[in-house]
Amino acid sequence: MPDHSPPHPPSRRALLRLVALAPALVLPGCGFSPVYATMANGDPSPAAADLAAITIGRIPDRSGQQLSEALQERFNYGGVGVAHRYDLDVNYGIGEESVGIQPDTSVTYQRVIANATWTLRSQDPQHATITTGKAHAIDGYNFIDQQFFDSTLEDEKVRSRLALRIADMITMELLAYFKHHPAQTDAS
Repeated sequence: MPDHSPPHPPSRRALLRLVALAPALVLPGCGFSPVYATMANGDPSPAAADLAAITIGRIPDRSGQQLSEALQERFNYGGVGVAHRYDLDVNYGIGEESVGIQPDTSVTYQRVIANATWTLRSQDPQHATITTGKAHAIDGYNFIDQQFFDSTLEDEKVRSRLALRIADMITMELLAYFKHHPAQTDAS
C-alpha cells in the first residue's frame, strides 16, 4: 500500500548545505572569477600580474614595515617574473584614543586607529599619477589592571591586525581599478 503521508521537510543541515553551495552555483554564471586564479596556460591572472607589477615605496616605522610586508604578500602572489610598471606610495599613520576612563583617570580600553592615503604612479618618465585612495580601520584592546606587559602585547597584535586590514583594503581598491581600467595593464 503506498504511503500518502506528506514528505518530511529538509533537515536544518541539508538547508545549510544548500545555502553554502548557492554562491558556487550562481557566481560562475555572473562572470565571477577568483582574483588570484592562474590562466589555463599557467600564467598569472591579469589582476595578479597587475599587482605584481607594483613596487611599494618605503613606509616608515614598525607599523609601516608591517603594512609593507602585508602588501608585498598580496601583490607578489603568482607574479613571479612580472616587470614592474607602477610605484605605490603610502602614507600610513596610527593614532590611539583612550576610552573607558575611570574616575581615578585610569584607562580601561585603548582604541587604535589606522589611516592610510596612497598614490599609484606609473614608472614612465613623467611618473604620472594613475589613481589614489584612502583606507581607514579601527581596532582596540582592554587594559587589564596592572598588566602592562599584557597591554604591550595586545597593542602589537592590534597594530598587526590593522596593517593586514589596511593592506586588504588597498589591494581591493587597486584590483577594482585595474578591472575597470584594463588599458593601463597593456603597457609593458
